[in-house]
Amino acid sequence: MERTKSIEQTIKGIITGIVHCNEDNLTPQTTWKDLDADSLDLVQILVALEDAFGIEISDEDAETLTNFGDMLNYIDRRQAS
Repeated sequence: MERTKSIEQTIKGIITGIVHCNEDNLTPQTTWKDLDADSLDLVQILVALEDAFGIEISDEDAETLTNFGDMLNYIDRRQAS
């Protein structure tokens, strides 16, 4: 649980730094459209996540990450393996 909270805080920091939104607006159901994030924002978020967590996110996986909860669960699973 502690690891998940740390992952969540890191992801929130990345997203808020790129999209310039309030961290309180990020719930598991928050979509990129809710944040007015465009495709360039999403690419920047994915690259920052890859750097922060030392992983590679495939294009196929990236397409499934439609909201904050999806992204959190994906990174959490990747870090657990």
